[in-house]
Amino acid sequence: MDVRAKLKHARISPQKARLVADMVRGRGVNDAINILAFTRKRAAGMVSKLLKSAIANAEENHKVVDVDDLFIKSICVDEGVTMKRWMPRARGSASPIQKRTSHITIVLNERE
Repeated sequence: MDVRAKLKHARISPQKARLVADMVRGRGVNDAINILAFTRKRAAGMVSKLLKSAIANAEENHKVVDVDDLFIKSICVDEGVTMKRWMPRARGSASPIQKRTSHITIVLNERE
């Protein structure tokens, strides 16, 4: 039984979000929530909220009784759409700005 939760079009670059995802991959949900609570990265709040959503999905949709047995089976951060903007520069020229987004997916499973 795999429990999934997805966050699409998160306004953070995938490279920055992967730093936080690597910290909690393979850990139990209680341990992961504690790590994310004390991590000073913007992506930590997004991943924490998504993890809590996945736990709620497990309780509501899959009727998981003991949440403490859940662990993060996989967490992947994929690249979303990139918003393209232009910044005015000297002498009437312009330079491109890429505002990157991420798709974050968490899969939880129960320990045997």
